[in-house]
Formats: sequence, structure tokens, C-alpha cells
Amino acid sequence: MATITFKGNPVKTSGILPALGTKAPDFKLVKNDLSDSSLADYKGKKVILNIFPSIDTGICAKSVVAFNAAAASLENTVVLCVSKDLPFAQSRFCGDQGIENIFTLSDYVDGSFCLDYGLLMLEGPLHHLASRAIVIVDENGTVVYTEQVPDIVQEPNYEAALASLQPA
Repeated sequence: MATITFKGNPVKTSGILPALGTKAPDFKLVKNDLSDSSLADYKGKKVILNIFPSIDTGICAKSVVAFNAAAASLENTVVLCVSKDLPFAQSRFCGDQGIENIFTLSDYVDGSFCLDYGLLMLEGPLHHLASRAIVIVDENGTVVYTEQVPDIVQEPNYEAALASLQPA
């Protein structure tokens, strides 16, 4: 279990992020067309998982816009923006914002993604939603970068996340 904060107030999460160097847990999330998506769908590509509570909040929206801009120049990399929002809300947001370089995926069906990645907030005003985090998986499905954002109202460290995609 990890503890983050929401505007300075402690919030416990359901676990901790997958460890660096381990295989990323597979998942079953819902695409905007209501079909299923899994990590296996992106085998052979680097995967940025941008995880957040709701696309309809300011910081979450900023992260989607920031990664959309970055994704345009990333080679062999896919950006998956994951929340518990309904696919309809995710699709509406992306259409309204002209978002075309990322994919939104929803964990609304059973919340297993949030549990498997240790990100379900167990308390506070946003309980039962995902905490804000970044997980990057290499072409072989190995976790190469994680960031659990310490306070839900903070943006992730985009520069560090994107730098982790560069060869060592």
C-alpha cells in the first residue's frame, strides 16, 4: 500500500506500482469503440501508461494534452491514457481537444487495472478512482520507468518519463 496526498491530505492506495525490471501486469481495458484492449495488443512497442483519476479534471486533461504533443515525435511508442471514465467521455474530450496521437482506455468495467497496478485510491474525495501515475513498459513488456505522483493535484514529471525512452 502506498500513501499519496490530495491537496496535502493523506490518501492510501491499494498497493504499489510494479517494480522496475519486472514484467508489466497484463490488463483488459475498454477502448472508445467499446472493444477490449490488452497490453499484449502493443507487443513490440514501448508503452507509456498515463494513468489518472478523470479526464474531466484540469491536471488530468493537461497530462493527456502534453503526452499527445509528445507522442507525435515518438518512434515505436504508444501512449495509453487510462482512467475509470466512460469511453464516451474519453472520446468526447479527445474530439473536443483535437487529440489524435494517444489512445484512451477505460477501467470502468471491473477496476482490475487499478488494483493490479496498485493505483486504486481507497479513501478521500476521489476514492475508487486511479491515482495519478506514469508507468513505461519497453518492447519486451518490462517496466522501465514508474512515477507515483505524490499529490494528486500535481502533474507528472513529463521530462523524466520521456527521457526514460532514450537508449542508455
